[in-house]
Amino acid sequence: MTTYARLDLRRQLRDRIGMFFVVGLPTFMFLVFGLGSDDPVGSGNVAMYVMISMAAYGAVTATTSVAGSAATEQVMGWGRQLGLTPMRPVAFVAAKAAVAMAVAAVPVVAIYAIGAATGAQGHWTDWVLSGALVWFGSALFAVYGLAICLAFRGPNAPGIASGMIVVLAFLGNVFTPMSGFMLDLGRLTPLYGYVALARFPLTDGHLPIAGSDPLWLPVANVLAWTVIFALMALWGVRRSRART
Repeated sequence: MTTYARLDLRRQLRDRIGMFFVVGLPTFMFLVFGLGSDDPVGSGNVAMYVMISMAAYGAVTATTSVAGSAATEQVMGWGRQLGLTPMRPVAFVAAKAAVAMAVAAVPVVAIYAIGAATGAQGHWTDWVLSGALVWFGSALFAVYGLAICLAFRGPNAPGIASGMIVVLAFLGNVFTPMSGFMLDLGRLTPLYGYVALARFPLTDGHLPIAGSDPLWLPVANVLAWTVIFALMALWGVRRSRART
């Protein structure tokens, strides 16, 4: 990790309000909706299903919060300063993604530990694979947060990015199981593919109230949105440096 990335990581972890929403809120939601839920789901129970969902929500909230630092840097003129250094746009995006991944590990570890202590059940492979998919998959939303902040370029950009995550979580079948038209619509949204892929080791693609998804569907969703957000972020970085 570069010096720039290490300093940025320390700043993110010292943001107590941000860390409350990253860890505290998803943990509270897991305790409310998942605690004591022993009904079977796939190779585990409802508690584990909810645990994966809330860990994924916490991880994407963490990675999206990195967009706040990107927006602040743009407002304070850091974009111009970086434009005078050898740091290329791809390296800047990579550094932000690395910091976001480090922060995202905090809610994933915390919520999985609480789930293990409060009755979440599944095969050991479900725990390992779902945890890895939640953590690695959250990289998509590191790039999403950066793309949104560079596109809007203002102090309100982090709020816009975070607000959109809440909407996308509802549309993405994260909080409430959906069916019919809303499920079809949700399958096109970025959070749907990410969370469906994280749940796949537990559910094998089966949905609580509406059929199942083949593995290729969430994989294609994640790949498509990764390309879209990466192109948006690179365009935003180049546009900010063009104004130096």
